Amino acid sequence: MKHRKTLVAASVASLLALSSQVYAAGGTLKIQVTNSDGLPVAGATVSVKSPDTLTSRTATTDENGLLRVAALDPARNYTISIEEDGYLTVNKENVIVVSDKVFELDYILATSEQDYEKIAVTGSRTATYIDTTSSTVGMDITLDLTESLPTGRDYQSYLQLAPGTKPSASGNPSSKSGVNYSDIGGTIGSSSDNVYYLDGIDTTDANSGGFGSNINSEIIQEQRVLTGGIPAKYAGGTGLVSIVNTKSGGNEFSGSVNYYLQNDSLVGDNDHTEGAQFSTYDTAVTLGGPIIKDELWFFASYQKKNRQDDLYTEDGIFARSVEEDSDLGFFKLTWQASDRDMLEVSWFNDPREVSGSSDPNVLNNRDSSNKYGGDNYKIEYSHSWDDLIVSLKASKHEKESSVNAAYTDTRNDIAYLNYDATQEETDQGGLGTNNEQHRNREQYNADLTYYYDTSYGLHTIEAGYGLVKNTLEQDSTYTGDGQYTSIGANSAGATLGSYTSGIGWQGTIDLSEGDYARIIENMEGSADYSYYQGLLDSDGTGVISSDELASLVFNSTAGNPTGDVNVYRIIMTQTAPVEMRSEGQTAYVQDTLTLDQLSITAGIRAEKWEHYGSNDAKIATFDWEIAPRLSLSYDLFGDGASKVFGFYGRYYDPVRTNMTNFAGNVTGPVREEQIYAGDRWLTFRTRGGESGQDAFFAPTTKTPYTDEYMIGYATALNEEYAVEVTYTERKTRDILEDYDLGVYTQDLAGTSLELPLSYFGYDEIPESNYVIATLEGGERDYKGYEISFRRNRIDNWQAYASLTYNDAAGNTNSDSNADLQGDLIWMDPRAPGMYGDQPGNIEYLFKAYGTYYFDNGIEVGAVYNWNSGFTYSATSLLYSRHVPLRVDEAYDFGGYSDRWAQEGVVGSQESDSYGTLDVRVKYTYEFDFAKAEFFLDIFNVLDDQAGIQQMDVVAGDLGYEFGEDIDWVEPRRFYLGARLTF
Repeated sequence: MKHRKTLVAASVASLLALSSQVYAAGGTLKIQVTNSDGLPVAGATVSVKSPDTLTSRTATTDENGLLRVAALDPARNYTISIEEDGYLTVNKENVIVVSDKVFELDYILATSEQDYEKIAVTGSRTATYIDTTSSTVGMDITLDLTESLPTGRDYQSYLQLAPGTKPSASGNPSSKSGVNYSDIGGTIGSSSDNVYYLDGIDTTDANSGGFGSNINSEIIQEQRVLTGGIPAKYAGGTGLVSIVNTKSGGNEFSGSVNYYLQNDSLVGDNDHTEGAQFSTYDTAVTLGGPIIKDELWFFASYQKKNRQDDLYTEDGIFARSVEEDSDLGFFKLTWQASDRDMLEVSWFNDPREVSGSSDPNVLNNRDSSNKYGGDNYKIEYSHSWDDLIVSLKASKHEKESSVNAAYTDTRNDIAYLNYDATQEETDQGGLGTNNEQHRNREQYNADLTYYYDTSYGLHTIEAGYGLVKNTLEQDSTYTGDGQYTSIGANSAGATLGSYTSGIGWQGTIDLSEGDYARIIENMEGSADYSYYQGLLDSDGTGVISSDELASLVFNSTAGNPTGDVNVYRIIMTQTAPVEMRSEGQTAYVQDTLTLDQLSITAGIRAEKWEHYGSNDAKIATFDWEIAPRLSLSYDLFGDGASKVFGFYGRYYDPVRTNMTNFAGNVTGPVREEQIYAGDRWLTFRTRGGESGQDAFFAPTTKTPYTDEYMIGYATALNEEYAVEVTYTERKTRDILEDYDLGVYTQDLAGTSLELPLSYFGYDEIPESNYVIATLEGGERDYKGYEISFRRNRIDNWQAYASLTYNDAAGNTNSDSNADLQGDLIWMDPRAPGMYGDQPGNIEYLFKAYGTYYFDNGIEVGAVYNWNSGFTYSATSLLYSRHVPLRVDEAYDFGGYSDRWAQEGVVGSQESDSYGTLDVRVKYTYEFDFAKAEFFLDIFNVLDDQAGIQQMDVVAGDLGYEFGEDIDWVEPRRFYLGARLTF
């Protein structure tokens, strides 16, 4: 039966069923009611309700037998009842509603039992669960899905169920073009491009770009993961967007108690680390129900997580014990004050303490303890008119992220020339830093949804305005006598030129050729200049040249904290707590027009940001940036079962508070970088404080953005099976970086890489070490396709599978951080050898999972993940960064001679492919008053402990050689759990 979609004949109130209750934005059901002859049934009474939500609806169909029920809270257990004189009543249970999605349902009314049996034989499509009005792609993760599959017990782990999300130990997985690699430490598997919403509030960490909150998994009602075609109402889009909606209670009291555990006796032998022992438990209680039925509900939960590890070295020697302890509380109160007014108040907290690092590659002397988390508050009020809904929200998000060194010894990183050093020889002294940091956010939002019916289609207009304040409070101190970078005593006599070349050196190097000009300038301005002339001015010109400076010999151990040879140190001459902030305004408007089989959503998102330093002075303004979003979706046959769609959108990536900290610390810590020349320390750079401001935001700095182009096709083969195919292209531009203006306006003058002062918006070089600016020539390009297959749970089983192909290339991994591509000429993105396959990318990902439900209460679920391996570069260590290998001999490019990056070295390596199979067996026993559930999860069933990351430093590091595995899939492990629900 062809599904007619013209809705213009009926009144808006009738179509939308809004007159009875207020709501926040939710999901929509479009219901078609006909009789056995295929004729529309007008005036049928349709009721939609769920035991998990207050937003029940009752309305009647129009003369075309159509009804649109909008703004339903997400749930998978709605019941639809249809009544009309002369027909048998229809009751359809377990109807799914997903936020921001429109699902179409067809129902046929029978006049008699015989007629009903005839309908049952011929069949009637009741739901396809394809939203033919939308171009957004991603994954809807529901409670029954996560409870049937072997996953971690947090929303970050659930992200791995979404197609295209890459493996991530940090819980911040990359998706599509999202950056998945940082050269700081050579970290793979963590993205700073994602956005995390919790009950409509953006909880993304404004400093790191990762998730900003941990929440109790027991409170999740629904989680949506958007990976493309992001509408204007949401921030972000360069990475994935995670949207979590929490439970609200119900008209009946309900609750649960659970306990999960795992220890080393439930884990197979580790092929790579002998002797490791651990135990962990996770327990939670929930309680929800009515205070006043149909009017006032509550939901509360508490979760306790604890893990204890005994770590051993690769040689099987005990290293240390580590304990991690988390307490996750939650409370929500929902008040339906009237048919048109709703108030919701919620609180949660997530304090977490970790006594040390669980990474066996971290030495005890470099260990640290950590404190995370804080309290979070939200209040939301909504009011409805017949066709207009207004929602007001206010929230406060608190997060501590503090580090305390286990040992207060002076840090000393040692490099060695032509010597195969151990990690104990390179990583000496303590961690070197204590840092107490609080990252807080306040938000105020007003949103509206307006339904407007016209002769040329139904409009759904959404708009909103928000105010945001991100505050960064920090108190950082050095332990010991600063932080040293030295060379081993057996490498004494090495020159600065040899040291900065990196050739033959192993270990961290904290000086480069880019520092030469500053060092010479500070020598010339020093009261000891005559001493430095006598030391280095070999040709007697009275001027120290770069070549003469390169001949500086390091051979003194005087005062060195570990008796090694002095080269570099950074000391803190002033310490004080500081507070910096960014303030933003956000606005969006979008209109979804549905006309027959065509749906068009056109919208814009606008953002303006201002940054303030520690002296409360404004240090940067990023004026209104307009991000257009346009999507088209066409219902191919008018039956709600197939669509073709397309999308264009621009996603802006606002500058984070880590850059506010870089440019805004004018009253807090002051640090001095020093080089050891002859028999004394020379300060060549002062960082922080009003007299030595580290950086300014250049007046011409732009907000980074990504443009996305996407086309797709989706079809429901029947009520059970659906297929979706998408092709996506993305281009990331206006990437952020910090620049050394002396290098680009003076050293490179007259070359193809020169950037004049006007590029940065200056007439003269400002009094700062660096400027934060737009990275000239920086680009990242992405192309990819995705194929997904879904089998809905109609009877006893459900399944999902996806294949994703990612082609990612570029000449920079900078991502709102102060990196090296504006400091070192050879690392300029326009320089030779810098463009290549994007480090951290995974070319192919395959995911499959499913669950079978037996009639005896047993469920068996399985998840299989396979990937083709990470891309990485062949690198060396510089300033703790993993930078591409350079050629040994300098050559000319664009009028400048340098040792450029080796051609083809960026993204030249690929780790081995690997796959993991996880299985869950669950048994449910029903009592009269409750049910008991027992879980057995088996992770890595095949016990394939494959390598997942390789050493990319060609000289080796951390005791590993180049290309050698440094991290592996954990061995086969069992996880036990039980839950009582009433």
